[in-house]
Amino acid sequence: MKFSIYGRFQVEVRREGESWVAYRLGQGLRGRMSDVVVPAEVEAAELAAYLDDLFHELAEPGDQVVSIQ
Repeated sequence: MKFSIYGRFQVEVRREGESWVAYRLGQGLRGRMSDVVVPAEVEAAELAAYLDDLFHELAEPGDQVVSIQ
């Protein structure tokens, strides 16, 4: 699943085995975000809210974490 983090950058979160793994997406690049830990028990439908909790310090009023395709 891919997310726009407040329109500043994009993150892809993938289920790998029993864990979630986060990658930062860039111009043709994808780098693992080892500092972003998503607990295995977080449901896919909760990922946007979880990422919002993690990155809220970057948000400005009205900013949202949005699922993208």
